[in-house]
Amino acid sequence: MDSHFMKEALAEAQKAFELDEVPIGAVVVKDGEIIGRGHNLRERKKDPTLHAEIIAIRQAAAALGGWRLTDCDLYVTIEPCPMCAGAILQARIRRLVFGARDPKAGCAGSLYNLLEDQRFNHRTEVTEGVMKDSCALIIREYFRQKRNKYV
Repeated sequence: MDSHFMKEALAEAQKAFELDEVPIGAVVVKDGEIIGRGHNLRERKKDPTLHAEIIAIRQAAAALGGWRLTDCDLYVTIEPCPMCAGAILQARIRRLVFGARDPKAGCAGSLYNLLEDQRFNHRTEVTEGVMKDSCALIIREYFRQKRNKYV
């Protein structure tokens, strides 16, 4: 089941790729149904908060009519940054599933594990590595194309 929803997150990442955004995608799932989708839009909208996870969380909250997403799981192609990990905690997301690690900004195990820190009043279960090769490939291809464009 995790790979099914990760494929949906990858479809969102592809949308970002096609918009010349860093290709990260996310979906929020409740009871086996996607209630929020997002892909990076920060370049297009000139807004540093428009990460895939934030957009998907906002959609899910709107769909449920409240900010508590306690029975929801978030699938994202890349390990969340500090801002997104904080939003995941604030939304009370039950479980995070991500594909590839982000060694430069990841806060679900790479640099820090914000989501399972016992000092917070909420913790989010973390599952990593789902379709990690596909999730890493789309990012690598995006930046390869960017480098080749300027060479």
